[in-house]
Amino acid sequence: MKKIFIVLVIISLVSCKPEEKPVNNDWYARILDSIYYDVGDGGGLVTDGRTFEQRFEQISPDMISGSFGHIIGNIDYVMEGGVFELPVSGATGYAAVELSVYEAARIDNRSRILALSPGRGFTILYEENDWWYIEVDHIRGWVMHRYCLINLPDIIPSIVYNITNTYYSLFRTSGLAISYITGAALYEGKDFNVRLGREEYISAVLYSMAPKIFAAQQAALAQGNTLVIYEAFRPAEAHNEVHRELSTMVESNPLVMDGVTANSFSMSWFLATAPYNHQRGTAIDVSLGRITGWETGTTGSYTYVYITGHSEYPMQTQIHELSVQAAIFSPGTNPRSTTAWRTAWFSSSVTDGTILLIKYCSDAGLTPLASEWWHFNDLEGTEASTEMKNEGKYEIPNSYSRAPGQF
Repeated sequence: MKKIFIVLVIISLVSCKPEEKPVNNDWYARILDSIYYDVGDGGGLVTDGRTFEQRFEQISPDMISGSFGHIIGNIDYVMEGGVFELPVSGATGYAAVELSVYEAARIDNRSRILALSPGRGFTILYEENDWWYIEVDHIRGWVMHRYCLINLPDIIPSIVYNITNTYYSLFRTSGLAISYITGAALYEGKDFNVRLGREEYISAVLYSMAPKIFAAQQAALAQGNTLVIYEAFRPAEAHNEVHRELSTMVESNPLVMDGVTANSFSMSWFLATAPYNHQRGTAIDVSLGRITGWETGTTGSYTYVYITGHSEYPMQTQIHELSVQAAIFSPGTNPRSTTAWRTAWFSSSVTDGTILLIKYCSDAGLTPLASEWWHFNDLEGTEASTEMKNEGKYEIPNSYSRAPGQF
């Protein structure tokens, strides 16, 4: 079997501005060593011959040890049986497609007040069955929430949000910087969140996906861990820009070409043409951290948990490494199947941190992607979003959140 060794140039790896927020893991130090991937004659990844269940049985007990139920016990709404950590009331929603606003909670053209353009934000006043009662530009009315995104920090504030593409993109390929992308701010996505009383990233997903992310975070919190979300909704324009620059590198640099096509992969596994699930609001890029500090916050009459410190588990690459180095399964693992990955063999590079992350997310109904250890899809949401022709051709730079009940 043929091996290709990639010697990385230090300058391309440590160009991170000193004032920027530190990135996860110690990847920049570890990656300075020569690394390799297999490109054998049509062969597959170097696997360890174990499936998910077999790998999970051998996970380090330290990662899931101890009793951390007291953390969840500080979340009032959860203890009251709430669907999220905070009520939907007062959270920010966004129109995923052109959205009709009605005077009453029924589809009736005679009661249609106005239409919201895709990406338009609003405040959710309360929920009733399949409807939200909202306020936008001092106008109140009803929308069907199946056609909407919701801002995750408003309802799951315990998650750590670090949307690096809004201030310093970590996208690389075979360890190399991508021109005009790596280190750049690709879109706006941070605002003062009145509900939480602090600057916070905007991290939006289709509303139907949010309960699954909540379930994954609750499972993590119970074991002293937390999800670290690096991206949820990604505007189509930003996605297309990354796709264009990566395509240029693939066409001009044989090393990069090898990096995205080894083991029968292709570029589309790492960056498909839009619309893709990030533009639909049905995918998250996420890592996992051990909680080292937390405090109780208050909004309205509710308390919630705010993670003040965490240490991310080692993963096989830095997040957003667009090459087969980041792959966890072979490309024969059907990305549209919710179960195919369970019988696939893992890459020998997969870490215990990745296994535990997959456990939390898959138990909650999310599906891992073979080519990127950090990427999880909500395939049910993708089907619905595709049907409604949600293409993400908009940005969502502002939040409209308020404390629950204070409006």
